[in-house]
Amino acid sequence: MFKANEDRYQKMIYRNLGSSGLKLPVLSFGLWYNFGENNDYESCKEIIFEAFNNGITHFDLANNYGPPPGHAEIVFGKILKDGLMKYRDEIIISTKAGYWMWNGPYGDGGSRKYLMASIDQSLNRLGIPYVDIFYHHRFDSKTNLKETMLALRDIVLQGKALYIGLSNYNSKELKEAAKILNELNVPYVITQPSYSMLNRWIEDDKLLETQNSLGAGTIAYSVLQQGLLTNKYIKSIPRDSRVANKEAIWIDSTDVTDELRELLKALNAVAKKRKQTIAQLAIAWALKNELMTSVLISTSKIAQLKENLQVIDKMNFTAEEIKQIEDILKGHVVVVT
Repeated sequence: MFKANEDRYQKMIYRNLGSSGLKLPVLSFGLWYNFGENNDYESCKEIIFEAFNNGITHFDLANNYGPPPGHAEIVFGKILKDGLMKYRDEIIISTKAGYWMWNGPYGDGGSRKYLMASIDQSLNRLGIPYVDIFYHHRFDSKTNLKETMLALRDIVLQGKALYIGLSNYNSKELKEAAKILNELNVPYVITQPSYSMLNRWIEDDKLLETQNSLGAGTIAYSVLQQGLLTNKYIKSIPRDSRVANKEAIWIDSTDVTDELRELLKALNAVAKKRKQTIAQLAIAWALKNELMTSVLISTSKIAQLKENLQVIDKMNFTAEEIKQIEDILKGHVVVVT
């Protein structure tokens, strides 16, 4: 079922989260949208086991992942019981709270009421006493920042999380929050922004540099722009794609433009010379700055997972390749999510 340790960790690359002692694999696994009620459980388990067998030690969730909200944590909790729990001390489990989770005035945002209830619900669904990283999922301008940070501190003090993360915060917000967390002696180690070839806001925001100055690391999500940065949309919209089946949340068929197809064709030419797919190229590109600790990959198919894992074999770029990619991306309309 599981490989021996020396085989499991042989190829994976691990990077420290800033100046902390915690390391993440450069490829982490996210359970955002492929672990819902309509996904086959045995397939989900097979994918998680395969990921772990190849050195992916970090599994990323949130209270509202599913669908429906909460279901991804239930599924992962079952996978833990079905064999992965034996390796609990070899894996990092993260979850989050900040977006809508339940009806009424206390099921969203950054209040102490919401966060304290959320961590207890998440731990119950997962069937474990603590998570390694607990994130506030989004900056909440309607809640005093200190209230949110105090709740995160108390979650650590209660032993329900080992480290604290902040997701979807910009540099200004991160500096303000980290200052409070530092004063509270809270182990803040990570932020999680969206980032891809089509969504480069963190570069203008200097977010990687900000995190480095705070002694923390960064993990990016949506590095494939929900599948747009793959070979599948070069010619048309495949019938079995998420766009065709209206399963994608932040993109739809209107995003698959002639301009995008031309960009994909150009990226594919670069990828072929590197003996990679567009997806592999996009993942490696997101990791080219070593201040990017890790990127999240997610899939419902073993074949796609194995394709993504091959990125480890070719992560470096020549100066010429970087210039070619920048020339291709230059002028393309940025997708902000």
